[in-house]
Amino acid sequence: MTYLDQELDRLQALIGADTPDARYRHEPRLRHAISQLREEGRAVPERIRTLHAVLLSEAIEAEFDNMPV
Repeated sequence: MTYLDQELDRLQALIGADTPDARYRHEPRLRHAISQLREEGRAVPERIRTLHAVLLSEAIEAEFDNMPV
């Protein structure tokens, strides 16, 4: 297991332990780890792609929640 694999596992655990309304704040770190995987020519695991998509969706939702009406 490489450092990057360990980082992905750690991020996934950290995100899973965070509250639903704050999880999206980890998206930049996850995006960076995904970029590193791709730079190494490695495939991004499905679980990580799915998690990233969920975080992006949550980030968009949080942005709209903070908009004045």
